[in-house]
Amino acid sequence: MKSFAIKTPSKEIEKDLLTKIDFLTKPKGSLGKLEKLAARIGLIQQTLSPKLLKPHNILFAADHGIIEEGVTVSPKEVTWQQLSHFSHGGAGINFLCNQHGFKLVLVDAGVDYDIPEGRGIIDCKIRKSTRNYLHEPAMTPEECDLAIERGAGVVDKVYADGCNIVSFGEMGSGNTSSSSMWMHAFTGIPLADCIGAGAGLDKPGISHKLDVLTRAWENYSGDESPESYIAWFGGYEMVMAVGGMLRAAELGMIIIVDGFIMTACILAASKLNPAVLDYAIFGHQGDESGHKLMLQALNADPILHLDLRLGEGSGAVCAYPIIDSAVRMINEMDNFQSVGVTKYF
Repeated sequence: MKSFAIKTPSKEIEKDLLTKIDFLTKPKGSLGKLEKLAARIGLIQQTLSPKLLKPHNILFAADHGIIEEGVTVSPKEVTWQQLSHFSHGGAGINFLCNQHGFKLVLVDAGVDYDIPEGRGIIDCKIRKSTRNYLHEPAMTPEECDLAIERGAGVVDKVYADGCNIVSFGEMGSGNTSSSSMWMHAFTGIPLADCIGAGAGLDKPGISHKLDVLTRAWENYSGDESPESYIAWFGGYEMVMAVGGMLRAAELGMIIIVDGFIMTACILAASKLNPAVLDYAIFGHQGDESGHKLMLQALNADPILHLDLRLGEGSGAVCAYPIIDSAVRMINEMDNFQSVGVTKYF
């Protein structure tokens, strides 16, 4: 598997960052989470004057073999239909990207459909859908490695376009099941606490989902390494996101983490290289059961809690204006000395 040389940001600048923030014309700590975000972004970029440049939302799409077991209410064709919809505009992620100045990048990672050319969708297809991991690994180690490399390659393209802050989204019927399996594998949280309604399962549907995934876990016969869990239970779109996150961190980019599925991806990425978390800002706590527990396992402090469960990168893009406010605060506010205001804390 491709390795990534991710540098842990130096702490030497941290004291100067905190001093600059503390001496802005406000009571110390009065801008709360904005102050923490500004310090974190300054630390990532190793500067007292951080910048946000050309934000992109990369949306990977793929199908999952596990849906053959009835673990979701979304039929398989929804994946390619929605991917096509994204390319025409008018979906949830489209209006959010338009509102907040994001460029939306669409990637076919493994959709079970021949996507027509000329729609602006990047063809990174590994295979038409993963296999059904109730009976066999979702992908081969070679396919997993290729997905990591292709996800990293997409990030290279947006970085070359001048982007230094990126969010990731996904589309794939059945991917909450795969995320639950990664969550269980990497945190040890009981599988029942990792499973939720996904796209809208009722209580009997959730019980059936738990039964299927429990049997899938019992049938696992890998070597219990992170690479094995990622390939056995993952989706192509999820593994490409893992590769994208790792490459973004290697390039020193800010990563805005979206909901349940993308949190599972940054969790998986951290098992391959823990330093990736130094570049992550968690956009929101979603409504999918288990997301809060996974965030707690990562010691993550999400910016928003809007009961979202759309995916697509929607929560990450929604959080961007708060991140922008934090950067504007550290760059645009006066300090006490420059304006002759008595420091009042």
